[in-house]
Amino acid sequence: MSESMNNISEKDFAVEIRLDEIALMVGGTLHGDGTLICSGANPPDQSTSSEITMLVGQHPSANLASSKAMAVLCAERIDSDLRPQIIVADPRAAFATVVSQFRPPIPVSLPGVGVDSSAAIANSAKIHPTATVCADVTIGERTLVMPNVVIMPGCTIGDDCVLYPGVTLYEYSSLGDRVVLHAGTVIGAQGFGYRQKNGRHLPSAQLGYVRIDSDVDVGAGVTIDRGSYGATRIGEGTKIDNQVMIAHNCQIGRHNLICSQVGIAGSCRTGDYVILAGQVGLKDHITLGDHTIVGAKAGVMDDCQGHQVYLGSPAMPQRDQMQIFAIERKLPEMRRELRTLRKRLDAMTEQLAEGETDSGHSGVGRAA
Repeated sequence: MSESMNNISEKDFAVEIRLDEIALMVGGTLHGDGTLICSGANPPDQSTSSEITMLVGQHPSANLASSKAMAVLCAERIDSDLRPQIIVADPRAAFATVVSQFRPPIPVSLPGVGVDSSAAIANSAKIHPTATVCADVTIGERTLVMPNVVIMPGCTIGDDCVLYPGVTLYEYSSLGDRVVLHAGTVIGAQGFGYRQKNGRHLPSAQLGYVRIDSDVDVGAGVTIDRGSYGATRIGEGTKIDNQVMIAHNCQIGRHNLICSQVGIAGSCRTGDYVILAGQVGLKDHITLGDHTIVGAKAGVMDDCQGHQVYLGSPAMPQRDQMQIFAIERKLPEMRRELRTLRKRLDAMTEQLAEGETDSGHSGVGRAA
């Protein structure tokens, strides 16, 4: 498979647009060289030196400072950033407009069973007659597409992949080489993101896609949502068990092991060689360092440093949590001891009260 197919990114869907044309498109004010050519739009941590990115809020973030983006869409001028800037009232809406130019949303339509005439299918690939392969799909050598698989427009699938029955790939999804998707898995559905306007929940932008790198295995009944603007990404060699949920904008590292019924909320990041045991839950915008291990049923509410084991809900380092577990196991015994001490204390209090009463009566008798 060609290098461009194996490392697909947003620029593979792009046209080239000058920055001054982008400013005009979004009704913004350009500060900087308008003749620069932009070939894509991505979030700060995913953008390349030929792409434009977005800043939400008034203060530059660490992601923006380290971003390779050639230009920034923002609400106010950033004096500390020397890149061209396009100032707009609503950066999110403007960025959605720009992303749509580079990767136009595909209208919802009813596809027919079979392979679209515009799809590029390698000669050695095998497609079951009941599968649906839509327009502009690319499928590599020796890949197997089994019954009732649906591959929506613009998807790219590498060499030696296996898509088991009932798999669905939403538009622009991208698989590397030797990726296995087991039955019923859904890649690239819209993320669970909404904004409230006039008392109604309206969907926020879901213009991204899912990128699954090479040698990833995904179990049955797994859902991986598309990014808001860029990619939800699954790193090389990661293995995902059955019934796992990975939300929009997540960046999963290389060679992770994610066990059954794990739920990862939006915009989480994991390092390499992370292990998430069964039924682990991650709050949104969590970062796990390399070689983090999270024990079963743990609820992760804060970032976790790498090379540690975390247990419990809320999850904390194993040593701290084991001390808490040890104390919890002693609670019944401690409760019994507390009740015994309370009875003794009540008895002593009663004796003291009786003694004070007796002393009072004796004093009155002597006075008489």
